[in-house]
Amino acid sequence: MALLLEIHPDNPQEKLIQTVVSCLQDGGVIIYPTDTVYGIGCDINKTRAVERVCKIKGIKPEKSNFSLICYDLSHLSDYTRYVSTPVYKVMRKALPGPFTFILEASSQVPKLFKHKKNTVGIRIPDNNIVRQIVHTLGNPILSSSVKDDDEIVEYTTDPELIYEKFNEKVDIVIHGGYGRIQPSTIVDCSEGNFTIIRQGLGDLDLYL
Repeated sequence: MALLLEIHPDNPQEKLIQTVVSCLQDGGVIIYPTDTVYGIGCDINKTRAVERVCKIKGIKPEKSNFSLICYDLSHLSDYTRYVSTPVYKVMRKALPGPFTFILEASSQVPKLFKHKKNTVGIRIPDNNIVRQIVHTLGNPILSSSVKDDDEIVEYTTDPELIYEKFNEKVDIVIHGGYGRIQPSTIVDCSEGNFTIIRQGLGDLDLYL
């Protein structure tokens, strides 16, 4: 049975953040709020935990499209090879925000996270809870949207309903308020330009 933790969205309680971080360090899987839909994830360096997420989502690890949730842009040089000045300027203006930027991956990115093109998605949500978790953990966590089986409602916004559905499958569900119904906008910058792969909540035109 998963732990349901109610964490304040503006001022996350340090003790509860540490509880989540300890769980991640032990190879746990968590569900957490972002600035868009709720996400499911784990420490990117815990292979078994990543495999658990794949199993929960019903996908093969080699076919997964996971992204990394980072605290800020200081992680960029660790997990990406090269970011052009125009791309970096847009990211600096748009983040934290509802975007996932796809960039060329460095050798530090675990193989499970690399697409066939050797790219990786970078996400810095405008959400204090998940950013504080990543900051305390010291490295990114996996990012994948919590989807609903309902054909009409693609994303569940109520964390208590999410808990009911996933409490036997994950270790912690964070209650950080209602989620949104739109996911992040995915922008492919791996070849130096801006290509919208999925239009979500973020409007890139505001930052170009």
